[in-house]
Amino acid sequence: MTKSKLEYIWLDGYQPTQELRSKTKIVNEFDGKIESCPIWSFDGSSTMQAEGGSSDCLLKPVALYPDPDRENGWLVMTEVLNPDGTPHASNGRATIDDDDDDFWFGFEQEYFIMDTNTDLPLGFPRRGFPGPQGMYYCSVGGRFTWGRDLVEEHLDSCLKAGLNIEGINQEVAPGQWEFQNFAKGAKKAGDELWVARYLLNRLTEKHGYYIELHPKPVSGDWNGSGMHANFSNSTLRNAGSKEVYDKVCEAFRPTREAHIEVYGAYNDLRLTGKHETQSIHQFSYGVSDRGASIRIPIATVESGWKGWLEDRRPASNADPYKVAGIIVKTVKSAVL
Repeated sequence: MTKSKLEYIWLDGYQPTQELRSKTKIVNEFDGKIESCPIWSFDGSSTMQAEGGSSDCLLKPVALYPDPDRENGWLVMTEVLNPDGTPHASNGRATIDDDDDDFWFGFEQEYFIMDTNTDLPLGFPRRGFPGPQGMYYCSVGGRFTWGRDLVEEHLDSCLKAGLNIEGINQEVAPGQWEFQNFAKGAKKAGDELWVARYLLNRLTEKHGYYIELHPKPVSGDWNGSGMHANFSNSTLRNAGSKEVYDKVCEAFRPTREAHIEVYGAYNDLRLTGKHETQSIHQFSYGVSDRGASIRIPIATVESGWKGWLEDRRPASNADPYKVAGIIVKTVKSAVL
């Protein structure tokens, strides 16, 4: 009898930033289908999701991927439900109104690789600082590049798991990297980004590193870490009209505070109006403007106003489910 290892992955209830949790279930003769993954339970009192006197929460499987590191292993992304089957308050996936997968999302996940011995990003000494940013972005060679061993291993793991990772690059600070994912369907994009984050964190356990998603882990004249959200729906992909894009972008203006609320903790340290950001207190949009809240890519304009938009405000520690959920809601509210 063949036994399979199902790694159930979920988000806990910690605030202001939820963390990943996982545990393994052994099953017999698994057929590799999401429908065959049973609903499981966990102790919510240990994850800030329930009281001790009524501690059971449910894990509902929503996406399944081959585990690149385990024989007969599978990664099971789940969402947390209350015992009655309703979405738990911590369940950001349930906020997404995109059951027809009309919305496509591409997330640009930035992060810092931290040294467990120093609690500093790779490339930062205990005393003093490395040279100013400028030479690190997309750099090559040991003088300006740190962490490539982990980054390449993570890329291979994601591809083996069937995740649609579209690229990687070193970012503007030492030890800072980025990967990009894309999916047709807001929920699927969130599922894949969370699984990619899970694989990244799991790999650090054998490297003596850890991942820092704080949007500004190093103070000073450094770019922070974001999770730019590229998005479109059938309207944006087929608009052929600048007026349509203006109306969609303007729909984001009165909802600025609601978006910032779910765009990640400590984002005020990153959204200062400097370092390729707009101020957290303002809203703007513009063609090819990396200092705007929402950038209209030049490719969208050159395609006759048919394409996508990029919300540059989400922080690296934001929940992609919640980000996608509010973007979908705002775009749908636009008067077109």
